[in-house]
Amino acid sequence: MKAIQSTLSAVLGASLALAATGAHAAECANETWNKVMDRGKLVVGVKADYKPWGFRDESGAIVGMEVDMAQAVADVMGVELETVAVQSSNRMQFLEQGKIDLMIATMSDRPDRRKIVGIAQPNYYTSGTNIMSPKALGLTSWEDLTGKPVCGKQGAFYNKIVNERYGAEIIAFTGNAEAKQALRDKKCIAWVYDDSSIMSDLASGNWDEYEMPLSSEDDNPWGLAVPLAEKDCVFGNFMAGLTYSWHQSGQLIAWEEKWGIQPTQYLADQHERFADWIQE
Repeated sequence: MKAIQSTLSAVLGASLALAATGAHAAECANETWNKVMDRGKLVVGVKADYKPWGFRDESGAIVGMEVDMAQAVADVMGVELETVAVQSSNRMQFLEQGKIDLMIATMSDRPDRRKIVGIAQPNYYTSGTNIMSPKALGLTSWEDLTGKPVCGKQGAFYNKIVNERYGAEIIAFTGNAEAKQALRDKKCIAWVYDDSSIMSDLASGNWDEYEMPLSSEDDNPWGLAVPLAEKDCVFGNFMAGLTYSWHQSGQLIAWEEKWGIQPTQYLADQHERFADWIQE
């Protein structure tokens, strides 16, 4: 804990220095940061229905990888943590309205979203295209899909890519439930979709005879967010520095392993990218 606090004390010091200088200095009221520190509590919006990143355990408490991240932020700030369950449809609005101070909720980093909330860099995770298939088939490469029926959801961009890139014969259904049932009914050899959703299904215990056997492609990074007005101020710089330290130390990889998430190449690459050049 002392090592973590020491690292983050440096992060906080750098954040304060950055926020107090430059073109943004006059614009930084740091309202959210000051509110959190004054009341001694950080309110973080997380998913409660997206295992293993955020879900309710048997006691009803929200747990998961992103909850661990939220707890780490609160610990470093020296405040208590309160988690609030959010959904994709309201997570940004909750942050805008001040219902939460910070949002860590499986959100893809996109240009339109950067106009609404302050997405800190570097991104902390990523999702991409993958498949869920029966373990008994033993699929090992994307080329194994060539000329084979693959279930998908109508309108998903993955369908066209997998068809054109690997020659899979896509059978598109109106919804994911129908596509996954078709997979169970052996109408296709795999279901192509977002790998984070597939990992959530595999972690549910309802798909024990299935796996996600391939390396994900076409990564779409995830971003945690502070209020837009504080992105370039103390809070935003603090979260940017903290995320950087998580990549450098390998903490994100450790959380990934803790929650049984299939290792992502993105975290391995970021860990190598931000490695301390002095340490061997």
